Amino acid sequence: MTKGRLEAFSDGVLAIIITIMVLELKVPEGSNWANLKPLIPKFLAYIFSFIYVGIYWNNHHHLFQAVKKINGSILWANLHLLFWLSLMPVATEWIGATHFAKNPVAAYGICLIMSAVAYTILENLIIRCEGENSKLKEAIHTKFKEYISIVFYVLGIAVSFFYPYIAIGFYYIVALIWLIPDRRIEKTLKEN
Repeated sequence: MTKGRLEAFSDGVLAIIITIMVLELKVPEGSNWANLKPLIPKFLAYIFSFIYVGIYWNNHHHLFQAVKKINGSILWANLHLLFWLSLMPVATEWIGATHFAKNPVAAYGICLIMSAVAYTILENLIIRCEGENSKLKEAIHTKFKEYISIVFYVLGIAVSFFYPYIAIGFYYIVALIWLIPDRRIEKTLKEN
């Protein structure tokens, strides 16, 4: 199987996710700058989630640059990732509408950790499909970024019930870790 349809489908789903998130931002009730104030939490939640979806799109693109072939397991693992990412608009709306309350921030963290787990599963299945000599295995011989992200998500979820803004800080740290596309893959592809 070739990877073209998987990439095209994934790009389309991620574009729809971003579109749904922006459509949740409603026009303010008046024409004064003060009318924007109630939208600030929703807009901040949108920015944060837009960055996260963008990070996944960017890293997904880089991931599949190193992939030569796919199989049914990879297709299902990719759908698993897209499932969790498709919940981002709901989680985003919830944290924005509740001004980052504890339960919505925990639910947001659950979406994030499950997306991270799904991404790691996808990486593992690609490596298994392509074998021990795969470019991806060579590139990500260590999964420090993946595992440290999951640790920060767990910390964020645990803290969210007491200090939701600190939990958002943990989620933000993970975003910073992944903001620049995976250099391990870029470096391996340039060497070969």
